[in-house]
Amino acid sequence: MNELEFVTQHRRHLHQHPELSLQEFETTEYIKQFLDDLNITYDCPLETGVIAYLEGNGSHTLAFRADIDALPIFEENEVPYRSQTDNVMHACGHDGHTTALMLFVKRCKDLADKGELPQNVVFIFQPAEETGGGANRLIKAGAFDKYPIEAVFGIHVNPFTDEGGAVIRDEEITASATEYRFYFNGLSSHVADKEQGHSCGEALQHALIQIAQIQQFHLNGLKRNIVHIGHFEAGEAINTVPSNGYLEGTIRTYDIDDLTTVKQQMIKIAESVKLLFNVDCEVKFAEGYPPTMNSPKLRAQVEQALTEADLKVIDKPTPFLFGEDFSFYGQQLAPAYFVFMGTRNKDKGFVTGLHTSHLNFDEHVLIDVANYYENILKNYKEV
Repeated sequence: MNELEFVTQHRRHLHQHPELSLQEFETTEYIKQFLDDLNITYDCPLETGVIAYLEGNGSHTLAFRADIDALPIFEENEVPYRSQTDNVMHACGHDGHTTALMLFVKRCKDLADKGELPQNVVFIFQPAEETGGGANRLIKAGAFDKYPIEAVFGIHVNPFTDEGGAVIRDEEITASATEYRFYFNGLSSHVADKEQGHSCGEALQHALIQIAQIQQFHLNGLKRNIVHIGHFEAGEAINTVPSNGYLEGTIRTYDIDDLTTVKQQMIKIAESVKLLFNVDCEVKFAEGYPPTMNSPKLRAQVEQALTEADLKVIDKPTPFLFGEDFSFYGQQLAPAYFVFMGTRNKDKGFVTGLHTSHLNFDEHVLIDVANYYENILKNYKEV
C-alpha cells in the first residue's frame, strides 16, 4: 500500500464513523489497533484518546497533536464514504488530522526500526477539541508528566487557502472563546394589568440592544472581535407579562484586554436591568479556550520545514476568530506552533468552510502534513 492509498483508506474509514466529543470510543479503538499492529507503546489517560511514544536517538522530545472528534452536523456530501451516523460528521477535518498523524507515526516507526529516529516523539490523538477542552483535560490528567516535551506542533485543514499553501502567524493565531449567559427573573401579571408586572421581555429587549452596541462603542474599531448573540427567549403565555427570560452567546477576541472590556460592559448591562425594569438579572461567563499563541522561537524551524515540504508559506496579518483548544499546549505544556494547511480546490468543489455539511478535501494534502512533521523532526534545534 502506497502512502496515498494509506491516507485515503484511513481517512475515509474515520469519516464514515464519526463520533462526538468524549464519545470517541470506536475511533480510539481504531487508533489503538493501528498502534498495536506497529508494536508502539501508548497510554490512554482519559476514556477516549491515545498518547503514543517512540524513543529516538537524540535528547529532545517533541509532541505532535491531532484531534479526533466530530460535530453534530448532518452530512450532505454525496460520496461513498459519507458519514454512516445521522447528524454526526467530521465537518472540521479532524479525520484528516488524525490520518496525517497516523502516517507520521508509521514513518517514525520505520525510522526507529532502522535506528534513525532523530528525536523522541510523543503522538497525541486528542479527544474533545470541539467541546470539552480535551487538551486541557489531558494536561490536567498528567498525560505528559513523564515526557520532557520541548515543543508541540499541530495543524488544521483550511478550506479558505488553496492546496499547497500553509498559513502561519507568530503570537495569536486563533481567538479566545468565552460563552456568556444572562438570566432574567421578573414578576408576571395578566396583560390586562400589565403595569403590575415586571417584564422580562422589556428587560431582554434592553439587554439585546446594549450587547449589540459593545463592539460599536467600547472596543477599538481597528481590532477584530465578535460579540455574538446566539439564542434568547422570554415569557410563558400569550396573555401574561413575561416573568423569566434567557439570553446566551459567545465572545471571540484575541486581546485579553478586549475580553475584559466586554465582560465588564455585560456586568453593567445586567446591573442596569434591575435599575430600569425592576427585573433581577445575572450574567455568567463560561471560560472557553484561550487564544492559540505561536511561539516566535519556533518560527524559523516551522517555515523551513514547510518550505522543504514544497508548501507556500503565507503569513497571516490578523488571527482567525474561532477558538481552538491547541491553545492549552502552548499555555501550559511547552512552546507550540499551529499551522493551517490549505485544502481549497475549486476544480474538485472543495470550497465550503469548516463546520459545514459539505466540507471535503483531497487526501493527498495529508501527505504534505506528514512531510512537514518529518521535516520538523529531522531538523529540530533547541530553542
